[in-house]
Amino acid sequence: MGRRLLSLSSSLSISFCFFAFLQDAVFLVVANRNQSLTPTSSMPINRDLYHFSGDLMEHIKALVHRHPGKLTMETIKSRNKGYRAEISVITYFRGGREYDDRSKFRILLSFGQHGRELITSELAYRILSILSEEQFLPNMDPTSLNSTLDKLVIKVVPMENLNGRRLVEAGDLCERRNGRGVDLNRNWSVDWGKKEKDYDPYEENPGTSPFSEPETQIMRKLALSFDPHVWINVHSGMEALFMPYDHKNTTPDGPPSHQMKLLLEEVNYLHCQKRCMIGSGGGSVGYLAHGTATDFMYDVVKVPMAFTFEIYGDRGASSKDCFKMFNPTDLSTFNRVLNEWSAAFFTIFKSGPHKLGEVHSKVPVSTLDKGVSIDDYLDGYLMERSSRYGKKMEVLELGMQEIRTYFRLFLLSSVLLLFMFCSRISKSKYNRPVISAIPL
Repeated sequence: MGRRLLSLSSSLSISFCFFAFLQDAVFLVVANRNQSLTPTSSMPINRDLYHFSGDLMEHIKALVHRHPGKLTMETIKSRNKGYRAEISVITYFRGGREYDDRSKFRILLSFGQHGRELITSELAYRILSILSEEQFLPNMDPTSLNSTLDKLVIKVVPMENLNGRRLVEAGDLCERRNGRGVDLNRNWSVDWGKKEKDYDPYEENPGTSPFSEPETQIMRKLALSFDPHVWINVHSGMEALFMPYDHKNTTPDGPPSHQMKLLLEEVNYLHCQKRCMIGSGGGSVGYLAHGTATDFMYDVVKVPMAFTFEIYGDRGASSKDCFKMFNPTDLSTFNRVLNEWSAAFFTIFKSGPHKLGEVHSKVPVSTLDKGVSIDDYLDGYLMERSSRYGKKMEVLELGMQEIRTYFRLFLLSSVLLLFMFCSRISKSKYNRPVISAIPL
C-alpha cells in the first residue's frame, strides 16, 4: 500500500508540475497573441527623415571609407543558442590608427540600444559626420575643436540593437527589445533580475541570466578592452541627463560623482536650456531599473563618468503612438534635436577631460571588487592584458571559457548524481520485503 501511495504521490506531483508548465505556456502564448493584436502605433516611420537600418550603416561605412585617417570600422558578431547578433563599432582617432595609445582620453558612446528609438542612431551618424569634418557645428572654432580632438579616442556604436531595429522597421513600432524579446538594458549583471511591482515583461524582460544576449556580451567585452573614461548610453523618450544609479534612488559618493554632476549641469545650461532632468536614473525617472548598462559601467568597468542621455520625448503623444513618443516627426524638430545634442556631445568631448582631471586617475579595470563576478573579472583581466601588450589572446580566452563551461557541467552532473543517489535510497526503502505478523 505504501508503495502504491508513493507511486500515486509521484504521479500527482509530475502531473501538477506539467499542468503548471502548460498553464504558463498557454498564458505566454495568449499574452503574446494579445500583444500582437494591439495596435503598436498610429504613425508610421517618416522615411523623409529616417534611414532604414541597412542604409544608415552603409552611409556610415562610406563615411569611414572616405576618411581613413580619422575613422576605422569593425563589425563584431556573436551568437547564443541559435540567436545571432552583430554590432558595428566606429573608432575616431586622429592619425588613422589607435595603436593602443593609453595616454589618450577614451570615450565610448552607444546608440540604438532600444529598437524603437530611431532618433538616437541618426544622432550617431551626425556626430560621426562632424568628427570627419563633412559637417560642422555652428559657433565652433575649428582650431579649438581640433586641439580638443587630438587628445581623444572615441568609439561609437551607432546601432547596438540591429535585430530589434529591424522588427521596428517591419511594423512593430513599439518594440524596444532585441530579436528574441530581451531588453538589452536589463541584461547586465549589476542588480540583475530584480522586478518592481509594476514590472512589465514585454518592456523589461531581463533574459535568462546576465549577459545571456550576444549584444550585451559584445558590449561588455568592448567596454572591458577599451577601458573608457566616459560612457554615454543614448536613449529617447524624455529629455534628461542621468548619472548612476538606475537600480537605487541614490547617486555615488565622492568627488567623481560631483564632477559628473558639474558636467551635466554645464550641458543642461548650454544645450538643454535647463529643461533637462538631472540626477540618478533611479531617483529621477520615477522607477528603478535593474541590470542596466550604465550601472555596470560605473560599478564594474570603473568608468569615472558614466551617463544615460535621453535626447527627445513627446509627452503629448498617445501611449500607443510609439514612433511619435520616441522620435521627432517633423523636419524642424528633427534638425533641432540633432543640432542641439551633437553640440552637447562636443561639449562633453571638450569639458570631460578637464572635469575628470589627469588621465591616469582612471581606476584599472582589473581590480577585483566585491561586486564583480568571476566571469567579469576573467574577461576584464584577459582584455586588459590584450590591450596592454597589443596582442590578441583568443586562445587563452577560449581556454578560460572552456574551463568555465566544464566547471558548470561538473556542478550540473554532481546535482544529477545526488538526485539519482537519493532516488535509489528512496526506492530501496520501499522495496524491503514485508514480514507478515500473522503466522502461516
